[in-house]
Amino acid sequence: MKIVDAKVVITCPGRNFVTLKIETDEGLYGIGDATLNGRELAVASYLQDHVVPCLIGRDAGQIEDIWQYLYRGAYWRRGPVGMTAIAAVDVALWDIKGKAAGMPLYQLLGGKSRDGVMVYGHANGGDTAETVDEVGRYIEMGYKAIRAQSGVPGLPSTYGVSRDKMFYEPADADLPSENLWSTQKYLNHVPKLFDTLRDSYGYDHHLLHDVHHRLTPIEAGRLGKELEPYRLFWLEDTVPAELQEGFRLVRQHTTTPLAVGEVFSSIHDCQQLITEQLIDYIRSTIVHAGGITHVRRIAQLAELYHVKTGFHGATDLSPITLGAAVHFDTWVPNFGIQEYMRHTPETDEVFPHDYEFKDGCLIAGEAPGHGVDLNEELAKKYPYQRAFLPVNRLEDGSMFNW
Repeated sequence: MKIVDAKVVITCPGRNFVTLKIETDEGLYGIGDATLNGRELAVASYLQDHVVPCLIGRDAGQIEDIWQYLYRGAYWRRGPVGMTAIAAVDVALWDIKGKAAGMPLYQLLGGKSRDGVMVYGHANGGDTAETVDEVGRYIEMGYKAIRAQSGVPGLPSTYGVSRDKMFYEPADADLPSENLWSTQKYLNHVPKLFDTLRDSYGYDHHLLHDVHHRLTPIEAGRLGKELEPYRLFWLEDTVPAELQEGFRLVRQHTTTPLAVGEVFSSIHDCQQLITEQLIDYIRSTIVHAGGITHVRRIAQLAELYHVKTGFHGATDLSPITLGAAVHFDTWVPNFGIQEYMRHTPETDEVFPHDYEFKDGCLIAGEAPGHGVDLNEELAKKYPYQRAFLPVNRLEDGSMFNW
């Protein structure tokens, strides 16, 4: 089964998505997500100019060989642009293999390990009271796990808080907007938020929180320790993870579970974190970490060290990645949880899919492949719109981590 064509489709049904479609001489095609939020055109160019010409004529069934060809053959390995492009090819080829076999993706991986994939939603508010109300709304929708983010008193805006409570999209401007940050104000506020949440709803639901890479290890240790009474499911992205050994200091000061990895592009970015058991959940995404072929290696390494999966699943990933992730989660033995930020109705129309939400879980469909398709004619109605993620400054004007 030879690859005869491959093309890149860019569409913006409320936000930008990049999709790779691979076609074969047997009439089967597969699609893969190639979206890198705020840098979408870089991946599109990498695919169009450097990857697609190398795919034509290759055997679509040789997924591992093509992965190695694109990874080793480039010489300049890893990095988010290259690994996102490889992921798009990889997921599209797995989609083709599933269609050729007449099997859903989870069956190709080894079959079901569970009937449903527990997910968490995003509750956020401008202040504590609004966040408490939003958490209640997610509980009413059937979620068993909810991430809670709140505006911080004294800061005009912050990560994770938006006017649109269901379809949060941080890439919101033609040029980067600027947020203001104060670690002191944040650290003073967050324990009070979770004290109020547990007082309001008790301990029957899982609560999560995202720091978004903004603390030092000792600050993260302090926050984790102060949150211990509220039994968080996890505390996410406490510090920038380029220095993996920095998590040793966090571990020394708190038993709050730690999660990180949505910005990782390879197993090398998390090897030390996993083998030294410095984290509890690895959040690498299929689209940004080299596709199913590579993320499977990450998950299998993690299993040896009692680390579970907790894949990133915000709207900067298209339904293709979410669909593939649900199949992966259905199979992977060391599954933890799946992030689930709902896409807009416009996005769901462009990317029809057969996964569904039920009783706090996503359920993988039975269609061959990953179960997500692309409506190319409808996609043409939504042209690309440049959009950047915000940047962050401290109150003295210094640049900081967004």
